[in-house]
Amino acid sequence: MMHLVFISVIATLLSSLWVRSPHAPRPEPSKPRVPDSQLLDSLLHSDSRLLPVVQRAATHELQIIYTQINRDAQQRPHFVQHTFRLDARQYFNPASLVKLPTAVLALEKLRQLQQPGLSRRSPMATGVSFRCQTAAPYIVSPDSDRVNTVGNYIKRMLLVSDNQAYNRLYEFLGQGPLNARLRQLGYPDARIVRRFAPCDTTANRYTNPIQFRSPSTNQVCYQQPAAVNRISLMHPLGRVTKGRAYQAGGRIIPQPFDFTTANYLPLQNVTDMLRTILFPNAVAAHQRFQLTAADYAFLRYYLHHTPHSSGYTTYKGASYFDAYKKYLYYGRDKKATVRPDLHIYNVVGMSHGYLADVAYFADATHQTEFMLSAVLYVNQDGIINDGAYEYESIGLPFLKALGQVISQYEATRTRPVHPSLQDAFLQEQVK
Repeated sequence: MMHLVFISVIATLLSSLWVRSPHAPRPEPSKPRVPDSQLLDSLLHSDSRLLPVVQRAATHELQIIYTQINRDAQQRPHFVQHTFRLDARQYFNPASLVKLPTAVLALEKLRQLQQPGLSRRSPMATGVSFRCQTAAPYIVSPDSDRVNTVGNYIKRMLLVSDNQAYNRLYEFLGQGPLNARLRQLGYPDARIVRRFAPCDTTANRYTNPIQFRSPSTNQVCYQQPAAVNRISLMHPLGRVTKGRAYQAGGRIIPQPFDFTTANYLPLQNVTDMLRTILFPNAVAAHQRFQLTAADYAFLRYYLHHTPHSSGYTTYKGASYFDAYKKYLYYGRDKKATVRPDLHIYNVVGMSHGYLADVAYFADATHQTEFMLSAVLYVNQDGIINDGAYEYESIGLPFLKALGQVISQYEATRTRPVHPSLQDAFLQEQVK
């Protein structure tokens, strides 16, 4: 147990780097707005479906990253990034985008603990020790998909963006160690400090006791005590407010909504994280996640599959349609027919009027690949939490058209070497 204590101490020390005096000057994100790409600007003005948002880009707080991928003769990828209104100082609510780093770091932690019988398939039970916490008991089921495990929580997060699954892994990681590891990986502006639950700032610093059992012996193989992050993690942008009013307790409060204690994850950060998962050898060693080949394959499988194509029994029902979590290109259209020759690996966010998708496209028919990330704000009445957002009428149609426009351009773009795309279309056997 001594090495676990040592890890905990180091994590606490790292997390303390986030502390600042309340009188200290407000830190600025490390990457301010970058100049817009002429190519991307031209593409955004090439299709009438995009213009209603593009022409009001500031109102919609639009940010886009389009990454071209060029392979050399050895099939090594090289990335050319084009951006539109990319600005880490422009706060947006990341919503479920935080599930990507949470899922990855949960797998990392399992590897680092190195406990016999502990893996992503080990049944886990989550207890309670502080206000706002909820329990998730140890479950015995003939259907392994219904057992509470780190692996199943990740599947639920990546396939349908399940919030409770995220809460369990946030609690497993602990607020302090989670943010310390993000900083260590080169994401000093990232800030993941909240469950998806109505918990106050203090309650979110307390995480639950957790117990794991070995799937082979059914004996307890690891116990994690309740924890608290006693270090206040300040928002990189200082005080952040949005909107002209917000709804709470059934009434409208006529003042901006305060996001100062909310999660914060710049679009560039999420894009880089997805690229690291898909192309780990193309990033610096110190920025790679400490995962095995099996871990990477597991993440990739559930990043690109739809609820039905994944074979995950929990999501066989009709309520989980193929485009459920595919905003770019399909616009989350219930009637959309997903192309078998197009694999989209992605993570999405939808909350408080913000709509985001961070994706990698692999098109076997046209032998193309690229990455595309976008976020926009659709809240015409300016009221937060009233549920009156233009997701269906403005946001999703825009993302659908954006994915299609870039895909069409990629199909005609000249590249010296066509990608093999072998890895993206392997017959997968991951469960």
